[in-house]
Amino acid sequence: MKYLMLIYGNEEIWGSLPAGDLTTLIGEVDAFNQELRARGELVDVQGLVTRARSVRMSGDTPVVTDGPYLEAKEYVGSYFVVDVDSEQRALEIARSYPGLRFGPGNSGGLEMWPLMTGTEQDH
Repeated sequence: MKYLMLIYGNEEIWGSLPAGDLTTLIGEVDAFNQELRARGELVDVQGLVTRARSVRMSGDTPVVTDGPYLEAKEYVGSYFVVDVDSEQRALEIARSYPGLRFGPGNSGGLEMWPLMTGTEQDH
C-alpha cells in the first residue's frame, strides 16, 4: 500500500532556527530518506518551492488565487510517498520522521494519507 506523507511546517519557526540546527535537521532527513530508499520503501520525496495556488469555483468560473487554500500558520513544505506492507509500517515511518522533534515548540507535523491504487473496492 502506498501512503502520502505531507510535511507541515511553520515558516516563522523554521526561519528562526540557528544555521547549525537547520544543517543538522537536513542531514537527519537525508539519512532518513536514504534508509527508506535502501529498504525499497521510498517511492518519491520532494520539497515544495513556492506557496500553492488555489483554484476554486466562483459561480461557473474557476478562480485562481494565491495559496495556501486554507488560512493557517502551518503550510505543506514537502512530501514523501512510501510503499509498505501495512499501515502499521507506514505509521512507524511517520513517527520516526526527524522533523517532528526539531525546533522550538510546535514546529509542524505530518499527515499520512493512503493513496488509491485502483484496486480499492470502496471509493
